[in-house]
Amino acid sequence: MSTAASLISAEVGRPTQDKPKQILILKTCKMLAIDTALKISFNRLISYGDLVIVYERHDNMKAVTVTEGSVLQNKFGVFKHLDMIGKSFGSKVFSNKGGFVYLLAPTPELWTLVLSHRTQILYIADISLVVMYLEIVPGCVVLESGTGSGSLSTSLARAVAPKGHVYTFDFHEQRAVSARADFERIGISSLVTVGVRDIQGEGFPEDFVGLADAVFLDLPQPWLAIPSAAKMLRPDGTLCSFSPCIEQVQRSCETLQSNFTDIRTFEVLLRTYEVREVKTESSEISGNGGSNVSLPCKRKQGSDGASVVSYTNSSVMARPCGEARGHTGYLTFARLQCLS
Repeated sequence: MSTAASLISAEVGRPTQDKPKQILILKTCKMLAIDTALKISFNRLISYGDLVIVYERHDNMKAVTVTEGSVLQNKFGVFKHLDMIGKSFGSKVFSNKGGFVYLLAPTPELWTLVLSHRTQILYIADISLVVMYLEIVPGCVVLESGTGSGSLSTSLARAVAPKGHVYTFDFHEQRAVSARADFERIGISSLVTVGVRDIQGEGFPEDFVGLADAVFLDLPQPWLAIPSAAKMLRPDGTLCSFSPCIEQVQRSCETLQSNFTDIRTFEVLLRTYEVREVKTESSEISGNGGSNVSLPCKRKQGSDGASVVSYTNSSVMARPCGEARGHTGYLTFARLQCLS
């Protein structure tokens, strides 16, 4: 058995020739805390060394590693890391000025919003479709190229946990090093392995032939890597290629027709709405000034002696966000043909 095959077999709990089948006890990680029933859960208290997403408002969040003696300063005041200790995720903490923030668990969705952009990243709408159409479930082995900023990798890791694994490759060594550091920081390094390799020029390592359940490509010329991806997939395995230009899609689809079926391309256009409370005022003139008012109001005396009553009404409104994301890229999916 090859080195990669032995590694995958050991990680997902499959027997090898030299090791009897056994139940693996996985280490609890910061981002994907696993209980005794091997289920992903965030039901635990914050302690030193944990990564926390500090939520100030919907468009302003930051990732903070809780450290002894440290503080977080923002416009709401000074927040001591000590005050975060022992709090559960979702808690509200207050500053010295009485301002507050929320402490949120570092889910892949929130990590996507706060990570450092080394390259263009995939956002939640595209990621959701990728995970669904690649049919990624716990225990899957997924190959990815390129790693980039690691936005998709974190969601893939959660999808395959606790027994699966993601093998991601990037040709740029420094990006790979930064990605490893990020995965260690958010606690998914046991689920993701980062390699340095030019997949377009060299293809995926031969050790993975026939072992991958799904392959994801985010490359300038994905058609160069598609033949190699086909060799890596198990029978009936799935492939996805992300490309920003339609010309890349056309070239990829031509190559996919050789070994793949059920080829389809999507463009996800997401329109988000902002929900907020809006207050409006209306005025009413009362000649005798003796009207009964039940709504919140202000009274002013007019020059002619009449009483001017101002009512304050509030209502919840939803309207499209001012900064709506447009085109991000095209997602092309295909399924490996099963040859009899």
